[in-house]
Amino acid sequence: MKTLYIAWQDPKSRSWTPVGKLTREDDAYRFVYTKGAEQFSNFRPFGRMNDLHTAYVSNELFPLFSNRILSKSRPEYREYLQWLGLNESNYDELDELSRTGGLRTTDSVELIPCPNKTHDARYEVFFFTRGLRHFFPDYQKRAENLSCGDQLFLIQDVQNKFDPSALLLRTNDPMSLIGYVPRYYSGEFSYLLGVNEADAVKVSVVRLNENAPMQYRVLCKLQSPWPSNFMPCSNDEFKVLA
Repeated sequence: MKTLYIAWQDPKSRSWTPVGKLTREDDAYRFVYTKGAEQFSNFRPFGRMNDLHTAYVSNELFPLFSNRILSKSRPEYREYLQWLGLNESNYDELDELSRTGGLRTTDSVELIPCPNKTHDARYEVFFFTRGLRHFFPDYQKRAENLSCGDQLFLIQDVQNKFDPSALLLRTNDPMSLIGYVPRYYSGEFSYLLGVNEADAVKVSVVRLNENAPMQYRVLCKLQSPWPSNFMPCSNDEFKVLA
């Protein structure tokens, strides 16, 4: 079973909170709201899924999510899959959404993949660096010169007024900043750094997409030992209501 959580940004506080859970098992999709949806009086249900305590099931991907999938008829479709590091013959819609986050400029919704333990008991996630377009041109140029397999390092940005748990990514020598970790991973990555030996948590460049839009420019992978008794996506706001 594949699982994605739906994060919603409160327009007042600008904070992101999981408000829904999308799963696929066999050929059926299931969407339920989570307790995060009850934390904000200004949150409104999505489309016709207007009951926070009902489970919605469909044989087709719900419009809220299918509208965030790139059509296979688009001329850039194959190149787009390459940017995401996906195999055209071996992926589905949830794989695509887990890489892109389903981001659109017209709303405040993002899809969050919930990591599963690998067969060798490791934590492994793929993600694109965030915010590179806001960095100095020299840093952007350094990012363009990265190579697959290059190691990156995490820095806590504790004085970030928008997100005190934010994590920056840097190169080693010469040191350059090449973006942020997606904020929904900041807490888990920081936890993994705290409970493991520093060199046991590794971030590496998986793909460098020179011709892609900035948000798809640098695809990374983080690998770490899976701590004992560790449960991702286990905070109260992730718990389902239905």
